[in-house]
Amino acid sequence: MPLRIAVSDLAALRARCDMADARTADGGPEFEDGAVIPSGLWQPLTEEAGNGLLARSWTPPSTLVEIVRPPSPTGHSLDHLVAPLGDANARYLGQTLARPGMLTTTDNYRDGRLIGLHLDNWDKLTYGRKPFGRRRLALNLGPGIRYIVLGDLDAQAVCRAVHPGDHAPRHPHTDDYRTHVAAGHPIRCFRVRINPGEGYIAPTEYLLHDGSTEGQDRPSAVAFWLGRWPSGTLPSLV
Repeated sequence: MPLRIAVSDLAALRARCDMADARTADGGPEFEDGAVIPSGLWQPLTEEAGNGLLARSWTPPSTLVEIVRPPSPTGHSLDHLVAPLGDANARYLGQTLARPGMLTTTDNYRDGRLIGLHLDNWDKLTYGRKPFGRRRLALNLGPGIRYIVLGDLDAQAVCRAVHPGDHAPRHPHTDDYRTHVAAGHPIRCFRVRINPGEGYIAPTEYLLHDGSTEGQDRPSAVAFWLGRWPSGTLPSLV
């Protein structure tokens, strides 16, 4: 299932979304070897490309991206902010702070290098179960604007392409995307603007993704939760 976004107003999505091709990082010290990153040659989302992102009636909620307005934080603890949203087992993952001007934001804690666009692996799912993982809810705490960057090819499609003879027992991995892009196969990525107080719900176990503060002049903190939420649980911004 390729990238699908829940959209009721395509113009609203196009107003906050750009598109570009992905490429392999050039081998400098900032990124890990082979990291997949946006080319940086961002173009406004076209109507044709936007229509290709629209969720279909058969899109499973577990593979759906939603651009949403989460509840506003009250007090100092965010642990229980999403308790009323329908998943009593939702897990608060904590917060991260991104400095301004970052093409991608996630680093490898071992050496500080950026890992680029990647798959999460909280649920450690095999190929056949990969579309059924939990989704991640993110809330931009500000003070700056940030983006969610998403790849258009899902983890199963890339795993099949890279391991055509033995994909079924595998755990689709970020390295599959790195191999795919390094071999010259195109992946298009889309960045969606997330203002302070806004957020997203995304299948980050299933879709290539990362945060970005490219072009921004203020840092941005973000809080994350992992859970199973029906589509439409939170008000949509698009």
